[in-house]
Amino acid sequence: MDKTINLALIGASGVVGQKILQLLEKKNIKINKLFPLGKSTVGQTVHFQNDDITIGDLDSFNPSDANITIFSAGSSVAKTHARKFVESGSYVIDLSSEFRYEEDVPLIIPEINGSIIDLLEKPSLIANPNCSTSQLLMVLKPIHDKYGIDFFNVATYQAVSGTGKEAIAELKSQTYEGNTEPKVYPKPIAFNVIPQCDIFLDNAFTKEEMKLVWETKKILDPAIEVQATCARVPVLNGHSEAVFLKSSNMASRDEIISCIEGTPGVCVMDDPDNLEYPTPLEQANDSEDVYVGRIRSQQIQNDTWISLWVVADNVYGKGAALNAVQILQRLVSSNKL
Repeated sequence: MDKTINLALIGASGVVGQKILQLLEKKNIKINKLFPLGKSTVGQTVHFQNDDITIGDLDSFNPSDANITIFSAGSSVAKTHARKFVESGSYVIDLSSEFRYEEDVPLIIPEINGSIIDLLEKPSLIANPNCSTSQLLMVLKPIHDKYGIDFFNVATYQAVSGTGKEAIAELKSQTYEGNTEPKVYPKPIAFNVIPQCDIFLDNAFTKEEMKLVWETKKILDPAIEVQATCARVPVLNGHSEAVFLKSSNMASRDEIISCIEGTPGVCVMDDPDNLEYPTPLEQANDSEDVYVGRIRSQQIQNDTWISLWVVADNVYGKGAALNAVQILQRLVSSNKL
């Protein structure tokens, strides 16, 4: 029997919110009632299932009308409202970083630790990981399972879509109109690389960099040590990552490729002879897969080091919308409604 899904979507008109609606339609997930909610966007409409639905006021909405709620509106909104929805009987999926590091809030990538959802006994708050973490761990999980990962260093090259509509507009303005005044970012982003994503913390790392550390330990393995550098690049959509990891056991390039191939949601693109490797321009256009290429293995001082290049759509794909929709699907399949 079909489950009745009454879905409240906060941030429905945003970049990620729109992709969530696209994925719900693509996957033919039957929504009984959709409640798009916001603050500054109240009265606007979103298109869903051949209907234009008016965005309601979040502050005056009755949370008990929804049994699943997705927050895609930032930490401050989630902090104010998310637990109210849980208390009213709704499972809440939050895409912000507000609750990710709280011990009682599961941080979920369904392919990796989705079984946690099956064990929930009542409406709960579920955190969606950071976009860079999700695509990275999708590739590292099979490697860690087979060969063990002791440590990895990752450098991310993050698209402006991860910051939102204003950042996309700023890149286009600076690129095509010559307006170099930065408003969204601390420095001009067009024709530039900014080695800062999010705010700096006391340890000189940015919060974005520490998210990769904290979330890897919470989702994959607390014993893995992580060092990260996150940079913003003048790319509209699609995050890229250069990963260098030390494995506990020896593994050749061919063995790593064989290990990754066949992993659901991961696509290996690695053929140096034919210049085949993933790029955000080619692979991050409403794609659900995480792509990995430039796979290398070498022995350094008796240790096995593996190098990878990982690309994914950070908005539509595993970075945000897709992972949230997959959490919703897991809630439905595990009879939580």
